[in-house]
Amino acid sequence: MATGAVYKDLLPLPQETEPEKEETTVTMQDKPTESHALAMQEPEIKGAAQVDHEEEVVNLGWNEPKEAVSNPLVGGISNEDLWLLVRRFNKQMYHVKEIPNPPPGGLDLNIADEEEFSPDKLRSNVERLYMTIGIGLMGFGKQIVRLRSWRETRRTASFCAVYFLAWFFDLLMLVVSLTLIALIAYPRSREVMFPPAPLALVSSKGGVQKPKSGVLGSTDSATGAPENHKGEAVEQEASNFVNGIASVALSSATGKHPQGDAAEDADEPGSSVPDPTSIAVSAADAKDRAAGATPTKEHDKTKVPMETAMWTKMRPIMHGLADVTDTWERFANALDPLPPFPKDRFRVRIASLVAPLLLASIFVSSYMFMKGVTFGFGFAFFGDPIISRSLSLLNRKFPHWQRLLELRNTVLKGVPTNAQLTITLLRIGEANKAPIPPPPHIDSPPPEQPTDITDSQLRATGADWPLNATQEELDEAMSHDPSVAASTSGADIDASKASKHGKKGSKILGFFRHTAKGGVQTAIGSDKLKAAAGSSHAKNRLGAVPHPDEDLTSGPVAFKCRYKGKKGHAYITVKATIPCVAFSTDETVETIGAVERDDLHPLWSIPVGEISELAKVGGYGWKAKLVVGWAMGREVADGLDIVQRDGSTTRVTAMPLRDELFNRLIAMGGQKWECW
Repeated sequence: MATGAVYKDLLPLPQETEPEKEETTVTMQDKPTESHALAMQEPEIKGAAQVDHEEEVVNLGWNEPKEAVSNPLVGGISNEDLWLLVRRFNKQMYHVKEIPNPPPGGLDLNIADEEEFSPDKLRSNVERLYMTIGIGLMGFGKQIVRLRSWRETRRTASFCAVYFLAWFFDLLMLVVSLTLIALIAYPRSREVMFPPAPLALVSSKGGVQKPKSGVLGSTDSATGAPENHKGEAVEQEASNFVNGIASVALSSATGKHPQGDAAEDADEPGSSVPDPTSIAVSAADAKDRAAGATPTKEHDKTKVPMETAMWTKMRPIMHGLADVTDTWERFANALDPLPPFPKDRFRVRIASLVAPLLLASIFVSSYMFMKGVTFGFGFAFFGDPIISRSLSLLNRKFPHWQRLLELRNTVLKGVPTNAQLTITLLRIGEANKAPIPPPPHIDSPPPEQPTDITDSQLRATGADWPLNATQEELDEAMSHDPSVAASTSGADIDASKASKHGKKGSKILGFFRHTAKGGVQTAIGSDKLKAAAGSSHAKNRLGAVPHPDEDLTSGPVAFKCRYKGKKGHAYITVKATIPCVAFSTDETVETIGAVERDDLHPLWSIPVGEISELAKVGGYGWKAKLVVGWAMGREVADGLDIVQRDGSTTRVTAMPLRDELFNRLIAMGGQKWECW
């Protein structure tokens, strides 16, 4: 029994291998996952959200400028890093469900195998792919370029000498293994061997270049664009990366070829219509008809099956992108863990896995290595009868054995993704009754001036100059030049990326925008009449487009919203053993938290521990949201579905701080969540 207990502690069995085991927890004190346990432990370094207080719920700076918020909120992590995680968490989380089984790897908020597909989720996953793997590979590529350029002479010479000495004495694998172990287990070695430099400042030849944005306003983005908060430039790059892919694909589908087109005249038909690439994908059919084809499903028998195949494959593709990004985030958080996760445990574990490679490199010759590799290739190619029978036997004897080999259950056991790290940080605030304030909103554009560069962002090894550039060259590269951002490598690129509507086209767009704005305003007004007549859909749409002068600030206890069209507040009370979320139309509900309130008489009240599902819902359908955003330039306040364990669903709508209530509810209780 003791041996089994030790094995199970080292490698917890995933839920699929123990389908009969169910653990339904209610409060955080039950510690159903490592995330809950870490949130409840006493930290060595305390932030503002971890300090004892006498209030029912302490307001640490909700709706306040970032300068007014105590720093740090959580010990060991700066507010900028915390808000970066929360911003990206808000974009990633749409729908969560409670799971009764122990979560794989000891951490909840994993992605469900049957995760729902939507184009917006696909976009979110592609953006995550860019922000994590894309930026990481760019940084790796820039380091390789810097080494190969010989501009940082001493560093490159050191690498070169060590490499060829190891090659001469047949110790190459030994040196590579030692280097990997040092990079993994000793973070200081990374800064020495690979000194940092802003991505946008390093040219393709290893020298200094003017950033693509024309100024070095951020150090971790590919363009160097200015930002108000840490990480915003990378997030905007990721969004524009997806937009760029869509724009190129749409231009290709519509047959846009400006180099071969005749010059437009003011009186020709093209001048009186907008650019088709800015209207709809259906312009591809118009291009085919103009070429003499008949792109209908009756004439083109491949149209329907190809569309069906493409959309059917989107969910596994989206899930695959999410799995790859999650694994990358886990490795990053293992090498550079943030509180409250342990500092050295994961690094030592991964380094210990490289140690056998170090020992093997001493005793295994290159001949033995090649013999083994070629035998393995031959067995994999010709050994299908043996492999298939062995797998069938393994599936019968040990169902779900593949789950035991997943990285999150073995090498990366207990290592969080960024989402799992974020929910742990949010749980720290809830455990101390000090909800983490949301990222502050700044309406002003970021300043067009170079950011302050420190040694942690630009440094050289030894006596080398950073990037082998003088201070004058660095200052010139970092200074603002407005002409750089729009410059391309040729006239063909300029013509292809330009979107010209023509003078008449612009007037037509303006006319349609004005007409659509009037239509939206009429629809908003008619919703009030329909809601009064009893229409449930109209009630859910009331208040979804708030007035520009309306005060939208709320939280951390009371959140402005509507329920069945009635204006009020959803509020959270923690006076009872199990916190509750309730709704009241009382206008004085915002005082809750400052004083005890027993006179609110809520329309409904739900124990947080009884919530089994939370889903973000739109205030309007996606087409209506596009029209509102385009015609009125206004934000749409969305809603939230709260599902209890008995199956009943409660929907609150027109909630400006929907993400913040969602975050508080998933962080407060003892539920183990799964992403859908």
